[in-house]
Amino acid sequence: MRLLAALAALILAAPGGAFAQAADYPRRLPAPGGEVIIPGAGGQRAHDEVGYAPARRAGDTLYVSGAIVFRAPDEGRDVAAFEAQVRRTLTHLNRTLASAGATMNDVALINSFHVWDGPDFSGTKDQQIEVIARVWREFSEGPRPAWTAVGTTGLLGTGGVVEIQLTVHAPAPAR
Repeated sequence: MRLLAALAALILAAPGGAFAQAADYPRRLPAPGGEVIIPGAGGQRAHDEVGYAPARRAGDTLYVSGAIVFRAPDEGRDVAAFEAQVRRTLTHLNRTLASAGATMNDVALINSFHVWDGPDFSGTKDQQIEVIARVWREFSEGPRPAWTAVGTTGLLGTGGVVEIQLTVHAPAPAR
């Protein structure tokens, strides 16, 4: 479990890594009906060591693995800290989309999984939703995606407050 928690934090925190040069990414691996998209070294480790794709295109749909809004040990639990944590996570997701030739405007569905009453956020359910919606608008001018928010008792690793998963309309770019 510690390996998975460390990997999740590493993927979000590191845009590149020691295992490959940034110029080596994004990588596209052929897959039935589409491709696996690996945006950077952290995603490569997720693919190779843990066994999941950061993003997978099937036809004109891009499925983006969940990214965790987490509180690092030195970060606060209040709404302002949560906003910065959401912004960090959406920046990561935006990079993944860009690697696939898509933008946040192409997102058709958000699935979010919330620890409503956990130790890493001191605000309310409504505040979680309001912050995510506000920060989302920094990344997307619309149209607005469908959104399902579900409560849960925990997420991968420690410090997790929300996990955000995306389904995107993203036809493969012409090559």
